[in-house]
Amino acid sequence: MNRTQLAQLAVLAAVSEHRSFRAAAKELLIAPSAVSHAVSSLEDSLGVRLLARTTRSVAPTEEGRLLLQRLKPALEEIGVALEAARDARGTPAGNLRITAPRFASDILLAPRLGEFLGRYPDITLEIANEDGFMDIVKEGFDAGIRLEESLEADMIAVRASPNLTTVIAASPEYFEKYPKPQHPRDLVHHRCIKRRFTNGTIYRWEFEKDGQELVVAVDGPLIVSEDRLALVAALNGAGLAYLFDLRVETELAGGKLVRVLEDWCAPYPGPFIYYPSRRQMRPALRAFVDFFKYSG
Repeated sequence: MNRTQLAQLAVLAAVSEHRSFRAAAKELLIAPSAVSHAVSSLEDSLGVRLLARTTRSVAPTEEGRLLLQRLKPALEEIGVALEAARDARGTPAGNLRITAPRFASDILLAPRLGEFLGRYPDITLEIANEDGFMDIVKEGFDAGIRLEESLEADMIAVRASPNLTTVIAASPEYFEKYPKPQHPRDLVHHRCIKRRFTNGTIYRWEFEKDGQELVVAVDGPLIVSEDRLALVAALNGAGLAYLFDLRVETELAGGKLVRVLEDWCAPYPGPFIYYPSRRQMRPALRAFVDFFKYSG
């Protein structure tokens, strides 16, 4: 392979990713005609059609898809090497994409973002909130934050918080109308705030005491998609909420929420930062992991 082909392969990868010659040209800062010429020259030299083109769309042919599939790890390594070279000036730089559930963004990331971005002004950080497990390689993220039970075995994982403990709580006004539950089974007689995940499932509340595990399909008049809304609803008397202790420390200490079933809520490992194993780690990602990892 000559150096010209290497540049042409990078152009091919950009066109395939964007499904557009014009968008690839914008990313690569070259003319659309130069993108078209690079792809055509590569196809001519290989003697195979790599992109299927119509007036409305561009997509890899089967041969193009297989070629790009094999090239992807190598192109990623080249990108990492270039980032490392840029870092020789002493400051991590570039775009960094992180996927995290909203509670982790709110509790672990948001309070420290100003300090992080102030320390690394050449990093552009993008945080996408998503509750379900994310294939970060497939979706183009540098790293993700999830609970340990969601992590794939081939990912590197670094703790991002202390242990978490579930809190079952409601407002004092709620308990003026309903007795406090003494056992998770008592929840069938309560108005519970349910949580629907992005995959459509309703979360069933999990409990553990003295090695005994219990799962309860609670019921109630309110279904939410994030714990922030559940917290606000619970504060206003809508019912019992299932929350993380780090989310409600202030509300519990101030008496705005009353905790129940505490003996059934055992601690468990908090969220982890996870990312794929690579021979070289992008300096910007290394800075993020080192900054947000839990060191307690």
